[in-house]
Formats: sequence, structure tokens, C-alpha cells
Amino acid sequence: MISLHFWRVLPWYKATQAQWRYALRNTIAMCLALSIAYCLNLDEPYWAMTSAAVVSFPTVGGVISKSFGRIAGSLFGAMAALIIAGHTLIDPWLFLFCISAWITLCTFICALFNNNVTYAFQLSGYTAAIIAFPVINIVDATLLWHIAQARVCEVMLGILCGGLMMMILPSTPDGTTLLASLKNMHARLLEHADLLWQPEITDAIRTAHEGVIRQILTMNLLRIQAFWSHYRFRRQNNLLNYLLHQQLRMTSLISSQRRMLMNWPNPPENIQQILSNLIQALARTDADIYTLSRIIAPLAPHDPQDYRHHAFWQRLRYFCRIYLRNSRWLKALENASAVTQFDVPASPALSRHTDYTEALWNGFRAFSALMIVGAWSINTQWDSGAAALTMTAIGCVIYSTVPSPFNSLTLLMRTLLLLSLFSFIVKFGLMVQITELWQFLLFLFPLLTTMQLFKLQIPKQAGLWGQLIVFMGSFIAVTNPPVYDFADFLNDNIAKIIGVGMAWLAFAVLRPGSDARKGRRHIRALRRHFIDQLHSHPVHSEAEFESLVYHRINQLSNSQDALARRWLLRWGVVLLNCSHVVWELRDWETRSDPLAQVQDICLALLRNVMSERGVQRRPLAVTLTELQRISDTLSRHHQPAARDLAAIVWRLQCSLSQLEAAADAGTIQH
Repeated sequence: MISLHFWRVLPWYKATQAQWRYALRNTIAMCLALSIAYCLNLDEPYWAMTSAAVVSFPTVGGVISKSFGRIAGSLFGAMAALIIAGHTLIDPWLFLFCISAWITLCTFICALFNNNVTYAFQLSGYTAAIIAFPVINIVDATLLWHIAQARVCEVMLGILCGGLMMMILPSTPDGTTLLASLKNMHARLLEHADLLWQPEITDAIRTAHEGVIRQILTMNLLRIQAFWSHYRFRRQNNLLNYLLHQQLRMTSLISSQRRMLMNWPNPPENIQQILSNLIQALARTDADIYTLSRIIAPLAPHDPQDYRHHAFWQRLRYFCRIYLRNSRWLKALENASAVTQFDVPASPALSRHTDYTEALWNGFRAFSALMIVGAWSINTQWDSGAAALTMTAIGCVIYSTVPSPFNSLTLLMRTLLLLSLFSFIVKFGLMVQITELWQFLLFLFPLLTTMQLFKLQIPKQAGLWGQLIVFMGSFIAVTNPPVYDFADFLNDNIAKIIGVGMAWLAFAVLRPGSDARKGRRHIRALRRHFIDQLHSHPVHSEAEFESLVYHRINQLSNSQDALARRWLLRWGVVLLNCSHVVWELRDWETRSDPLAQVQDICLALLRNVMSERGVQRRPLAVTLTELQRISDTLSRHHQPAARDLAAIVWRLQCSLSQLEAAADAGTIQH
């Protein structure tokens, strides 16, 4: 019994077929890259193994997109290193300043983009560091060319080996993962509606709303991977964009319905039961508009002057129509062939924000850290200063865009300490006793396979195992011919640890902006974009503004500052609901009757109450009172269109009323 239990806890026994495929694919790619680079007599073949480890992504689209980013970044970094080092090698201080400026520029640009562009500039920054810093004491430009050529060849070789193994042992198609995620999100929206349409007020509602937003925006990354994996999804990219925008719109509708329920003094007694029956009917695969109409028929308003009831009724019908339309599109997408084309409304890519303040601060931090470490290396004539500069550059560039850089750098420090001890045992205990590469591969192959399985089976330590796999090659440092110099080995490892420590110190002294400060910047930007929405020709369309708001809300989804998260979410939801009303009011511009003047009045009220700095309590109270008066007056108008307009104005009042929860005027403003 003990023996059987022992075998069951081993990673090889617990591994599933998909885990074995992932582990074997990446291990074979790394060993193959190392072997080919070794046979080609590249001076540091372990970089090929590292490159194969970096592009080891679980999906085909991820490998392709990541490989393109790595190729572009490596080429740009190599060219920058050649140009800078070629013109400044005669002066080490000028060389240090120029290469630090290039890495600073790459760090700055990383924060301005996302996905492959960010990854490419990260690679460009620390590839230049890997190539240029080791030649700081070299005056022969020919040697610089050979080093740059070797690094680029090693990177390309690792990418090719990773792509080859992905073709031989493919993983789950990206399209299957994307379709499953879209369907799961479609079903989760009903669960989210069931939660938000309850009268309770709990923190679980805010957390659930942030989770839904984060999941929809994450699916945009899956869409990009699917785009690269198969031409079928490149042809259907417009439909996928449209579906993501529609899911964001349904999230907004759910939130808007909740605001109306919370501000409705006397809702019908049977409303909760009808909403529950509606959600159950929408969850069925055979749901149709006629079945839903019968369910919500008892909720239809009978009093023509009850504008609250009319507003809720209209938005509920709108939600049902969008949900059924999305269900049909999902079925069509699932049943489509490789050549099927869909005629869908044009939808822009999901918008994102650019935080120039944080980007400049990240660049300044990287420049300061590199200049300090470089000055120390030059003044002390430290032989291993290049390794310290390289690790400082890697730490400052990569972790400038992560939510918690201190945790990431602490994890990297643990990784380097473990690898220092491990590589010492392997290099001077095993490698000195073997003479052929294949003998070392007999040890390396099962080791890497086991580490890959641990990475998959222990999610809490996946980051540690991933970094151990990626950085192991540079610590073991398989070269042709092999070199066993204990002094160089010790100095190099100490330099790498010091380099990471200096990056950690740079983040400690030049700390990233606090979540509270970031939240205030996001809120000010949201107000600025909303004010633009009030113009006759806004820069962002309704869908673009919606995705931009949700993207900014998602920036603090992992923050520990609950107050900053709460107010960013509150401002985002308020301004988003108001923007939807603004776009509906804008449709009244084409009308010639006097009711069109109400649109101008409402927009003027919003301009008076909203500014980039915030709103004050007294103007907000006056605006809410005026909107209530307008709704009551329009509800008694003899024209049906006036009563429809009263419902729209009341929705605007419901959205703005959420800001009254602030404790004082200063909280609302800041």
C-alpha cells in the first residue's frame, strides 16, 4: 500500500496526456536546440536552449505570435547593440550612457503598447544588453559582429526548434479554446445578471463585476492567438471583435438594470420571480423571442406615465434581443467551415489606455539603475560587471509592466539562488566527468521533463518552475569547448544575483505609482474621455469608449487597495451608463419638435456637473433635482415620444445618483 501510494504522488504518474505532450514537446525542443547549436560550434549554445524555453507556449497561436515578437525584438536589439557599441566602444562612459538610453527607450515603449509589441520591445531592450555589455572592454568591432551574429542565430534556432516540435506534438487548437471561452462567458453573463439584479448590496457584487470584465478582456488575448493559429479565425476576426464588444455591452446593460432597480421606489412585486424565470429561459439552447415575450409579458407597464417602469421594460427587452442575437452568432461561428464568411457590423479592436506618466517613470528607473551599476563596474574594473548589468536590464525592462514587481523580483532572486547551488553541483560534479554532449542529455532530458510537469501540476509554484527552466541554461552554460573555471563561475553567479538585487533596489527607491495614485489618474482620464463624449463629434465611438472604460477598470483588478478599486469601478460604471444615455439623446438631434431641446438641456447639465477634476456635491444635487423635474414633466406630456424621453432622462439620473454615496465633496472630487 505504501509503495502504491508513493507511485501515485509522483509527477510522472499523475500527469495527464495533455501534460505529457506539453512537457515532452518543450523538453525535446530545448534539447534539440542545444544539440544543434553545439554541433554548429556556436560560442554559447545554451542561449538556443533558453530561446526554445521562452517560446514554449501551450497553444499554436501563442507560439507563433510570441516567436514573431521575439524575432523582431532580437533583430532590433542586435542592430541597436551593433550601432551603439560600434560607435562608442572607445569611450566606456559614452557606451554606458548610450546603451542605457536605448534600454530606457525600450522600457518606455513597453508601457505604451500590449501583447506582441510590448514583448518585442522587451526583447529588444535586454537583447541589446546581452550582446553589448559583454564587449564593454573590447575594441575590435569584428568581434562585436561575431557575438551579435551568434546571439541572433542562437535565438532563431531556439524559435525554429520550438515551432518544429509544436508541429510534431500539437496542443489543443486555439480556436477550440476561444470558442469554449466565448460560450462559457455567454453563460456566465446570465449568472452575473442573476447576482446583480438582487436587491442586496455586498462586496461580492463588485468582485463579480470586476471578474466578468477581466475575463472578457482576457478573451481578447485568446482572439489574437487564434488569429495567428488558423486562417479561419483571421477571416472571422470581425465577428470575434463584434462578439467581444457585445459581451461588454451586455455587462453594461446588467449594471444599468441594477441601477434602475436600486432607484425604483415601488417596483412590481413579481419582478424578481419574472427575472428569475427569464434567466432560466435564456439559459436554454432553444430559447426564442416568443418564449421570452410570454415570460416577461406580466411585467409590461400599463400606466403610460410610469416612466420608471417604461425605462426598465425597454432596457430589459433590449438585453434579451442582444443575448439571443449573440447566441445565434455563437452557433453560426461554431458550425462555420473554414471558408465561411459573415456579414457583421464593423467593430473596432478593443481600446486600451496609455499611461505616459508611469511609462516615463519606468524608463527613468531603468536608466538610473543601469548607470549606477555601470559606473560601479567601470570604476572597479569588475570582470563580471557585464553579467550584473545584463540582469539589471532584464529585471528593469521585464518587471516594469507587471502588477507586483517586488514579488516578481523576489521570486527571481530565489530562482537565481537555487540555480547557483544547482548549477555548481551539476557543472563541477557531473559535467566535468563526461566528454560527450549526448551523455549530458541523458541527464538533462528527464530533468527538464520533470520540471515541466511540476510547472503544470503545482499552479502556485508555476512561476518558480518556469523561471528555473528558462534561466537554467545560462547558469549551466554548456559551451563548445566546455569551460570549468570555478572563479569565473562564482563571480558570474554573484554578479547575476547582484544585478537582480540592484533592480529590486531601484524599484524600492523609485517605487511604482501607488494603486491609489494610479486609480486617481485613471478616474481623471475617464472623466476627460467622458467630457469628449459630450461633444457633437467625439473622438471615441460608443463601443470604443465602453471598451476603454472597462480596460481602465481592469488595470486595478489585482490591487490590494480596495478603496481605489471601488471608486475606479464606481466612476467607470457611472460614466459608462451616462455615455449610453448621451448616445441615445444624440439621436434626438434629427427631430424637429420641441422635445429635441431636452437633449441640449441634459447635455448642458452634464457639462456643468462634470469636469476632469470631478464633481461637487451641490452642483450634483441640483442636477439630480433638475433631471427628476424633467422626467416628471415629460411623463405628463401628451405625446408618447415625450414619455419615452422621460424614461431616458430618468436612467441618466439613476446613473449619476451613484456618486451621492461619497462621504464628502472631496471624496467625489478626488
